[in-house]
Amino acid sequence: MPRLLQMRSHWMKSQKESLRLEEAGLTGDVLDSAISSFILEVVARHAEPANRLCNKDPFTLKSGVYLNQLFPNGKFLFMVRDGRATVHSIITRKVTITGFDLKSFKQCLQKWNAAISAMNDQCTELGPEKCLPVYYEQLVLHPEEWMRKILKFLDLPWNDNVLRHHEQINKKGGVSLSKVERSSDQVIKPVNLEALSKWVGKIPEDVVAEMAEIAPMLSHFGYNPNENPPNYGKPDQFVLDNTNDIKAHDSEWEEIAEKVKKLGKKDTMPRGKDESKDFEQ
Repeated sequence: MPRLLQMRSHWMKSQKESLRLEEAGLTGDVLDSAISSFILEVVARHAEPANRLCNKDPFTLKSGVYLNQLFPNGKFLFMVRDGRATVHSIITRKVTITGFDLKSFKQCLQKWNAAISAMNDQCTELGPEKCLPVYYEQLVLHPEEWMRKILKFLDLPWNDNVLRHHEQINKKGGVSLSKVERSSDQVIKPVNLEALSKWVGKIPEDVVAEMAEIAPMLSHFGYNPNENPPNYGKPDQFVLDNTNDIKAHDSEWEEIAEKVKKLGKKDTMPRGKDESKDFEQ
């Protein structure tokens, strides 16, 4: 979808290309109709039927204002994360993104800075009724507080299940995991603090020294480019409990992760910390 939206953007920016399309009968209205139909078909039919449809590719927000024209009832969650953590995750998990050089922390940080800046501009233009910035670190530290904000923004009723997503993995009507998604090993676990500071000490020293200049959007979003590790805040007690439990049973969680990856859609989740630590199939 981001590629399709980017292609449309290029067409609109090129006077020559726009004229050629107009002459061929491909007016803006025709293109808008075709693009909206394509997006709706992909989103609606890639999973079970639902009253609310969601696309989670972050780069679609770079076209947020245009998408709002196509889908005026839509709303946008602008997910913001410390760029150092984002880039570390992209590089270590070998996530292929067009234009990102996975061998260069500096270049990836610059690309992150440009992308997040463009998305921030789009979110600002959409306004608070349409676009809600959500900080990853705060969502992890205070899940209930932020999930209540998110559901209210989306005009959805509160449901305690959003705090226990890991109990719904690969269950009917629950959370479907892809075998090729790089972060599935994290998603199967309850909300925890493991991923917040994994990047600390892993970024080249010369990049760390120039961080404020390389990625000025860090400061814009309130991240101190000179803090290593940064102080994101104090977690809620149940998040701390989840983290301690995962650390205490690390090998068992690794085994569960492998089972989930192999069995895909089959029901393969732990019963919970107050019951047997075995998992049921």
